[in-house]
Amino acid sequence: MCPCVPAQTPAPDAGGKPVVLQKNERELRTRRPREGVASPSSDFLLKIGPKTSGSKHLLLFTEEIPPGAAIPKHKHHGEEEILLIQTGSAHVWLGDKEYDAQPGALVFIPSETWISLKNTGKENVSLVSVWNEPGFEEMLRCGSVPKGQATALLSRDGVKECYHHGDAELEPIQPSAEKKP
Repeated sequence: MCPCVPAQTPAPDAGGKPVVLQKNERELRTRRPREGVASPSSDFLLKIGPKTSGSKHLLLFTEEIPPGAAIPKHKHHGEEEILLIQTGSAHVWLGDKEYDAQPGALVFIPSETWISLKNTGKENVSLVSVWNEPGFEEMLRCGSVPKGQATALLSRDGVKECYHHGDAELEPIQPSAEKKP
């Protein structure tokens, strides 16, 4: 039998320390509702980053995306991202191509690449997001609140400002009725 040790939570200002986190451990946050977006708010779990574990070079969070919900089209100016889809089905817009992603799919997003994802199935898309730099944590915090905390609607300009804090850019609203997420 493994002489396992319980999961540890280092102090946020203690610098990066080794840690083992169970599936539901770390900082659970809820995305703020957004002006003009019909998708329901979703929860995500910040697991590794400067403020959660003292990481200087990585960001990792997990998220459950409900059926029909989408990640809006955006791009990151200095960071690369990997999405690992654990459960559910999604349609992914990556650069100028489109893909259908099933459980186990991995999406690599180089910096300056437009990305969007929509849950096209009947169950939640469970994903893991890994970043080579932790700056996007600021965007995530700007556009969310700790789970259970009351929140106000986030305007389109507020969302754009949050993306700016994460060195990212939200796609401008397209005037056509046939716009993609």
